[in-house]
This record gives sequence, C-alpha cells and structure tokens, in this order.
Amino acid sequence: MQRVLKVHPQDNVLVALTDLFEGEIIIYNDEKITLLDNVKAKHKFLTADLKQGDEILMYGVLVGKAQTDLKAGNVITTANIKHAANSFEIGERKTAWEKPDVSKWENATFNGFHRPDGSVGTANYWLVIPMVFCENRNLEVLQEALVGPLGYGRKKAYQNQAVKLVEMYKAGADVEDFLNVDLFVEGEDQKSERLFPNVDGIKFLTHQGGCGGIRQDSETLCALLAGYITHPNVAGATVLSLGCQNAQVNILQTEIEKRDPNFAKPLYVLDQQKVGKESELLPLALKQTFAGLVEANKQTRKPAPLSKITIGLECGGSDGFSGISANPAIGYTSDLLVALGGQVILAEFPELCGVEQNISDRCVTVEEAERFSHLMKTYAARAEAAGSGFDMNPSPGNIKDGLITDAIKSAGAAKKGGTSPVVAILDYPEKVTKPGLNLLCTPGNDVESTTAEVASGANIVLFTTGLGTPTGNPVTPVVKIASNTTLFNRMNDIMDINTGTIIDGEETIYDAGARILDYVIKVASGEVEVAAVRNGQDDFIPWKRGVSL
Repeated sequence: MQRVLKVHPQDNVLVALTDLFEGEIIIYNDEKITLLDNVKAKHKFLTADLKQGDEILMYGVLVGKAQTDLKAGNVITTANIKHAANSFEIGERKTAWEKPDVSKWENATFNGFHRPDGSVGTANYWLVIPMVFCENRNLEVLQEALVGPLGYGRKKAYQNQAVKLVEMYKAGADVEDFLNVDLFVEGEDQKSERLFPNVDGIKFLTHQGGCGGIRQDSETLCALLAGYITHPNVAGATVLSLGCQNAQVNILQTEIEKRDPNFAKPLYVLDQQKVGKESELLPLALKQTFAGLVEANKQTRKPAPLSKITIGLECGGSDGFSGISANPAIGYTSDLLVALGGQVILAEFPELCGVEQNISDRCVTVEEAERFSHLMKTYAARAEAAGSGFDMNPSPGNIKDGLITDAIKSAGAAKKGGTSPVVAILDYPEKVTKPGLNLLCTPGNDVESTTAEVASGANIVLFTTGLGTPTGNPVTPVVKIASNTTLFNRMNDIMDINTGTIIDGEETIYDAGARILDYVIKVASGEVEVAAVRNGQDDFIPWKRGVSL
C-alpha cells in the first residue's frame, strides 16, 4: 500500500496515508525526507524547509503560512501554521473542460415519478407543513394519528429495549444487571405494511420560524417551503397556518408560483384562527390529507432520462482523506451527470475559501462571476463583523483528523464540484433551472446546507464524510459516502458507499465515481433504500440569513 501522497505537483506537503513515525525515512520521487515528528494518517508533513511567514501549498493553492521556522519532515499543526488563502478577482473565462466518456449511460434511464411541470421525482412523499412554529404541536398530533395506522411507522427498537429494562426492574434486578444485559430484541426494526404502496411516506417539516425576528426571515422561509412543496419528490402538501404570523400564506403562494407558474399538485391550506377549535381543525386536516394520499397513490414510477436527475453535493464530518477520495470521486460523478445533461448543486460557501479564483474563472459569464464574488465577499464580511471569520470554520473533529485550516478543508471540499463550467450562481433558496454545475449560497452547516439544496431541486444528495454523520432529509435520499474503509466498517449502519478503496489502492477516483453514478440510478429508481431513509433520518433546518459557518 502507498504510504504517502502528493495531491498536486506544486504542493510542499505530503499526506500520510497511514501512521508514520519520527525518524522514519520517507522516499518520494527519489527524494528522501526524514520525519521529525510522528505523523498520524490523514495529516501532512513538509517536504522543504520554511521560514516564518512562508507559504504552505496543498491542492496547488495557498492553504496556510508558517508561524515559525520549520524543517522538512515537520508535521503541520494548528500550533505551527495559520490559515491563509489567496485573494481573487474577476479574471478571464476558463470554461473549456474535457467531458468524460458517458457512452455507457447515454441510453440509460431511471424509474421515477413524473410531475405536471416536467420534473421527475426519485420518491413520492406527502408533506405536512406549518407556516409558523405555533403549529408544530398540531403537526405532532397529526403525525401520531397518521404514521402508524397508514403503515409508515417502524417497530420501536429502543422502546422495546426500555420495556425489557422495566421488566427486569420489576423482577428485582440491580444496577449491575442492567449494565450487563444484552438488550437486542429479534426482529425489532421490521416495517409495517403500507396502505398506500406508491407513497413513500408522510413527512412533517416542523421548524422554529415564521414569526418574530425580521420580516426577511419569514419571506425566506416561505421561499424555502415553496421549494419543498414544488419539489419533484413531493406529490402534494397540507399546510397549517395560525393566521397572524409574519409568514403569511399569500407569500408562500407567490413563491410557489415563482417556481411553478402552472402548479397543479394537491395543496390544502388550513387557517386555525378561521377554522376555530382544534377539534374542528385536526379532523379537517386528517380528511384532506387522507384524500391527498389517495390521489398521490395513483402515481407510479415510469422511465425517465438521467438528465432528470439533480444531485446535491454535500460533505460533513470531513477528514484528511475526504479531499483525496470521497470528494473527488463524487466530483467525477458530477462531471458524468453534467455530460449527460443533468443538474448538479455545489453549496457551502464558507468551504470555498481559497479556491474562489478557480470557481470564478469557471463561471460561464462575467455576470455570474460577479454575483459569486459579491455573495462570497458579503458573506465573509458578515462573518468577520460577527467576530467569526471563515478561518474559524473547521470543527474540532476536522482539525483532529487533518483539516487544520479552512483553506485545506475548502480546497478538498471544492473537489465535489468536479471540473465542468459553472452555469449559474444561486442565492439561498433559489431554484435550479439550468443543466450543469450550479453554485448555491449556503452555510457549511451540514443540515442547513442539505435542507437548502433539496429546496433548490436536488432529488438525490451525495454526502461525503470522513468521521461519520447520520444526516438525512425528509424528501430526498441522502447517499452517505465514507472517505475511508475504517469508517465504513465501523459505522456501516449509517453509510452506503465506501471510497476508502481509493486510499487502499483498490480503485481509481474515476472507477469510484462511475460506481457511484450506477448506485445513484438504483436509488433514483427506488431499487435501493439508503441508510438515512432506512433510519428515518429526516433532518430539516431552515437557514436564517445570519452568520452560520
């Protein structure tokens, strides 16, 4: 197995692919480097001596500067380097790219749900949505009433285990007995039989917005919710409004019309202050939702071209291998889908820090490059004004596993976007309308960003992780991709795909990217249930346009 890797010819660091130890002699391209420190797998060490203030390059870009004099063989850490990134400007258009060979998939299709607006869903859900947090409790009552009887519940594994502990306690067991008992219950996660087999589920999008704050928050929330209602994976929706909140129904309806002028899905809107008593509101909501489900169940999967797939690209719990295995692998998947006429969404603007020039140059027009520059610089300025610049983005887990500056993290994260031109820059929560690579302004926060990508139209999300994160979405399958084999084996209950095979030398980035596209087609056709869906991981967090990294 290869023990070290230089990601780009201009780099002055090497990545340790396995644990390395002080005193070892590393030979790379006939150059000998004696390690002066222990270097854990995923971390980096210098290939040349540096003076204080000298630049550190990785992925061919500036990722940091030395805080003190350093020697070849020193490991780089938060103690001896600091974040640094190149500035950027509006330069020449560099939109030429080498399209990958897609002959294998040119005539391929997936089986999806065809919607009146021409979009195609990879799933078929009914939504129940509150206009304001005041209605969350009513959603919880509806959820309790509908999910079990309609066959969308699962046996409560941990509830059964708690029952076992209760029984032991009643029988006189002591603390030591509780701590040592095997709580596994045979067949505890079996699914119920659905009343509506063509409806994948009823999803309840509770949130904490809709009133208070500033009016822009409520307007943005309405736009986000409209993105979900008009989403190709959604058959229709029930909306509960209190009536007096900032997020008025007419704002939601305007946002729906923006996204789908000929909106034709079933949509039931109930105003609690007009209807009156809860005993009148909830039965009405139950009846209308049930009627909507009957209609939704009439829809069946039919063949559609791969150009109807829109992939959201996301990463969370990243590690030092993410940028050299999982991220470039889905970057190649992105290029394949773009070449097939599909749409791809790259988000997380705080994690594009240091690679802005490359992104800007790839924008198909100067106007799009200017919009990207404006959004990036405005976002960065707001973060700095709040006392938390982009340099504070890496989490403790990122740093522990080798992503010690935001520029290192960003340079690896940007690999998710592949190499195709950027066709559009979107501000949160705008809808994707152009085939090709789209950039969406979101935070780096996993759930806020994934929530936004789906609102913009992603009907599949590819989510890479090096540390393990269970993130999912209520209406779109989130494919979890491990950057390393150790993680995949340790947390395979929440993982779908392993790209640690790249690190292990078993396949190339291109092999893995093609394998992922084949998997996406199966997921889009409903042939494979991803872990996040299987586990009921329905994460939904709207972004209030404050500072969130």
